[in-house]
Formats: sequence, structure tokens, C-alpha cells
Amino acid sequence: MAVYNLGSINADNVYRVTHQPVAGETLAAESLTRGLGGKGANMSVAAARAAARVVHIGAVGTDGQWARERLLEYGVDTRFIAVSDLPTGHANICVDPEGENTIVLLSGANGGITDDMIGAALSDAGTGDIFVTQNETNGQREAVAMAARLGLRVVYAAAPFDAKAVRAVIDRVDLLVLNAVEASQLAQETGSEPGDLPCSDVVVTMGGDGCIWYSKGQEAQRFPAIPVTPVDTTGAGDTFTGYLIAGLDRGMPMAQAIGLATKAGALMVMREGTADVIPDLKEIEDYTFG
Repeated sequence: MAVYNLGSINADNVYRVTHQPVAGETLAAESLTRGLGGKGANMSVAAARAAARVVHIGAVGTDGQWARERLLEYGVDTRFIAVSDLPTGHANICVDPEGENTIVLLSGANGGITDDMIGAALSDAGTGDIFVTQNETNGQREAVAMAARLGLRVVYAAAPFDAKAVRAVIDRVDLLVLNAVEASQLAQETGSEPGDLPCSDVVVTMGGDGCIWYSKGQEAQRFPAIPVTPVDTTGAGDTFTGYLIAGLDRGMPMAQAIGLATKAGALMVMREGTADVIPDLKEIEDYTFG
């Protein structure tokens, strides 16, 4: 089996700050680190480190060869990452002492993905494989339609939240993953609570409060978080989703896959950085929490 991920690839510029800046404020950063990021790249790395075969569909600029090489080092199939005339996407991230973050994104090459690129990547995919996408690239609607026609299990992480983007694909999504804020925004836009959406399964993550799994015909199940002291929450949700998908790809029942993803997310928030510090499966299996 394999995971096909239409997702963003970014250069992450992470600024440590004393507090989150407010409108009109000039704030001196205490430090700057740069690394691989983007919700798509994060999920690909997480799923690959969780022992899934991952094919990434995306694009970088001529300045982004390092990102392709980094993904390849982490075990991701990079054959379908195109080189665009647009600059590589990037994110400016401010992280405060409590580990909370604010992020400003430039889409860049992430917005230049063509239907032909998606079709070429999915040409070898078939029933039993998983397709996942987020909202940091273009092409979601067309890609979801292709994946559904091929019989792939379609997973959609509805972030950054965009009501129009959600409405365009929701009827063909098998598993929807979103955080509590996004779930609230979606309910306001659609009038439907998570359990009433057309998806077979919905997982709502709630940070330190764990997550809730809604499945058609079943009572919602709550899963507690693992208590840890966070250092940096950047990429934790993507790590959770990547491990969740990898667990499902390996045939785990949803509850077991959520348990694995919860451990991965807990270990991730104790680290500073994004894709470059996502834990691998052995680290999670060997780590003793609390």
C-alpha cells in the first residue's frame, strides 16, 4: 500500500519571540532557525517515519532543490515534485515561551501544481492506497476527484481553513481531520456538526485536550492527550495526521492509529522545529511517557 500526498513544501523561518506580536508592534526576535516545513511536507515526513511508503505530489522553485533532497533523505518518494518558475513557498513562524505560534505563509510554487502533474503521480495508485491533501496548494478538487475515481481512501486535512475549499471536496472525503477551531468554523459555515458531515470518519484534534473521533453509525469516542510540557507546537498537528494515516495504511483500526498518532504528537511538541525533528517510529516505541 502507499500514501499519495498532494501537499505544500515550504522553507520554515522560525523566530523565537518573548510574546506574540500585535498589530502595529515591532518585536525583536531572540533567534532564527530555518528548516523544511509546510503542512504537506510535514505530513509526508511523518507518514514516512511511521513506516509508510509515501509519494509526495508538489512543487518547489529553482531555489528549492534542497527541500526535495531533504524529503528524499527522510524516505519520501520525490519523483513527482516539480520545479517551478515560482519561488519555493515559505513560512515565517513566531514561537513564544509557551510554545504557541503564529504563522505567515507565502504559497509560491505550492500554487503552481497542474492537473497533469497530479495525474502522473496517481497513475500507479489504486484501491487500497490512501490519498491525502490540505489547503496549502492548488488542485485539491481535481485531485480528490481523481483519487475517488481510482478507489483510493481520501483523507483531507482542512487547514488552513477555507469554507469554499471544504465545500468543493467534502462529498468525496472519507476521513476529515481538523482541529477544534476549524471544526467550529466549519459548523458555522455549513450548519453541520462533525458527526453530521458526509464523511465516513471525522477526527477533531484539541491540543492538550486530546481528540474526538466521529464515525458514521457509532457514538463519538474521545481520546485523551498525553500530558507533556510543550516546547513548540509547530507541526504537531501535521505529525499527528501523518502518523494517523500511516497507521491506517498499515491496517490498524482507527482507535489504534489514533493512539499511535497521539504519542507522535506528544513527542513532537517537546521538540523545537518542524519536518526536520519529526520523530520516527522507533523513537515513539522506545519513549516512556510520564
